[in-house]
Amino acid sequence: MPTPEEIEAADLFLGKAASDLAAARLLAADDEQDDDVVGFHAQQRVEKALKAVVAVRSLEIPRSHDLGLLIRLLDSAEHWLPAEIREADWLNPWAVTLRYDHPGATLDRSLALEVADRSLVWARERVSAARGDENGG
Repeated sequence: MPTPEEIEAADLFLGKAASDLAAARLLAADDEQDDDVVGFHAQQRVEKALKAVVAVRSLEIPRSHDLGLLIRLLDSAEHWLPAEIREADWLNPWAVTLRYDHPGATLDRSLALEVADRSLVWARERVSAARGDENGG
């Protein structure tokens, strides 16, 4: 059972992840916004969702934007990670690199938003289960 502090950290990450998705959705709908801005918020959403689950698993939360690292950390503690989350590290370049360098790639905005959305749904389920909520919180 997670400590109250771990639940508080998870809830903070979930709230910030929800804000990132809202920003990503608004930005993705605007054709004048660059992919790097949309990709950044989608990546941040997935990162914060993963960190929420790391928190309730009583694992040390790494100070890293590396989705692959978070996925491997959870993979060692989780019995199941959805495929789209397990493979979400394709969003890594959008975290930092493409925000400061010239993007050499085009973001699949629809897929990025789908992965970002699914990651929060999954994280909320995991946090709720760790908290002991019977009906999803």
